[in-house]
Amino acid sequence: MHIVTIDNDFGSWRTAARKLIVAGRDPSLIEWRTTDGVDGIPMTSGMAPSINRTLFEDADTFDEGNDANASSEGDVDRAIGADTNPAIDASGNPHAGASPSVGFAVPHDVLKRLRTAARASDPQRWAFLYRVVWRYAHGDHASVLPGDIDGARLSRLARDVSREYHHWRAFLRFQETFESDNTPVLMAWFAPEHDVLEPLAEYFEKRLGRSRWVIASPDGLAHHNGKHVVYDRRARLEPPRPGDDTEALWRTYYQSIFNPARVNLDLTRQHMPARFWKHLPEGDLIQRLAIAAATGQRRHGQADALRGAGGKVITVSAEAAQPQRDVPHDIDACRRCPLWERATQPVRGTGPAGAAIMLLGEQPGDHEDLAGVPFIGPAGELLDRALASAGIQRQTLYLTNAVKHFKWAPRGKRRMHKTPAQREVEACHVWLEQEIAAHQPRVIVTLGTTALSSLTGMRLTLTSMLNKPFEHAGVWIVPTYHPSYALRAIDAAARDDAEQKLTAALTIAHQLAQGVRY
Repeated sequence: MHIVTIDNDFGSWRTAARKLIVAGRDPSLIEWRTTDGVDGIPMTSGMAPSINRTLFEDADTFDEGNDANASSEGDVDRAIGADTNPAIDASGNPHAGASPSVGFAVPHDVLKRLRTAARASDPQRWAFLYRVVWRYAHGDHASVLPGDIDGARLSRLARDVSREYHHWRAFLRFQETFESDNTPVLMAWFAPEHDVLEPLAEYFEKRLGRSRWVIASPDGLAHHNGKHVVYDRRARLEPPRPGDDTEALWRTYYQSIFNPARVNLDLTRQHMPARFWKHLPEGDLIQRLAIAAATGQRRHGQADALRGAGGKVITVSAEAAQPQRDVPHDIDACRRCPLWERATQPVRGTGPAGAAIMLLGEQPGDHEDLAGVPFIGPAGELLDRALASAGIQRQTLYLTNAVKHFKWAPRGKRRMHKTPAQREVEACHVWLEQEIAAHQPRVIVTLGTTALSSLTGMRLTLTSMLNKPFEHAGVWIVPTYHPSYALRAIDAAARDDAEQKLTAALTIAHQLAQGVRY
């Protein structure tokens, strides 16, 4: 086993790799070490001899000085070798046991990929990159192709480093500081997963012109002195303290433009992973504002902010402040949307006055439309099983729907459920408001997305809120699946899972109604 010690950078590895390949050193017989340690263990004197003193004492040929002749343009980068490869025969196959001489060529795009992959945090990258180049130099050009196991790994490492670089181009934040002579210096601190300090510094050198700035990381820093960039891999700086006036102004602006109607936390995490948030002035606000938007707290917060602002106070009675709406006195006479035309009858809510728990569904089904009673069809039977499992008696609940008329489409002789449109849900909301005001439940279990959106007035995804109780307008809300969701499950396992989640939500609601806090 040959021990090779290099500086922890691509240039040092490339020089060593060139000599090793010319000397015919098989990758399996080489242990790579760096001057700053192996696998995080600091090197000590005598642990690993220098590459030039040991491995090549018996080597007759060294590929020295070819870097000066390396082409910076064209199809082939000569930085690893020259033009010919005697180790490969006329058919392009390697001679048995042969090693390439001083000359072997690596295409420019491959060398670029190697250089990028060398910045990955993989502790075995030097040995891996040498194996790739060894195979390529011996005629096995598949080593750099995505279909090869090594080629796929090379592409993945290069892609991860490139993605890290592009992320930090977008998310690195500078903070203005001052030196002892009051000279302004822009300071940025980041903790990348891969070594992208130098390419990032090159990027900001072009963007920031002659400004003085420092980009610091746990692995060193880059300092632009107004003329050029200076790198110091041994220097360590603490992250800058947050809280300057510019940052405070930005945070205020960010909160004011945050739009809860357009928030998608999963998409935000996809394009801006959460590990970057701590480096952004607004980072700690993102999660908090998203949760506030999901639970309706943002609207209350805005109202409090407006209430505290100065201005003219106008006293208006509650009745006069309400918009003029054509609300019939009885639901049988409701014509606020066209659904009444094809429905048999409106389906009113049922349950005792003052019920502590309200179950809110989407709309009546075929059975409910004919009987005029909610939750008596197949979905109602599944709901009864879930209620029994949760230890709740149906007659103690108030059951209703966000939409009171059955919306359906014909399919043969059957009337098939059709999801109500947003305008139809909004048209029927007046009846839900009256039911809540009349019964004043402590807990409302929303069955399905339509019920949740109708109650909160926001477009929320059920998957993000499933079985997570929250307070809204003084009432506990427990979002969960509609019983019909379990009936439509693709298999028994999925149906059992949906029914268990429904039962769990009912159990949570029962506990909240009894005063248990979540």
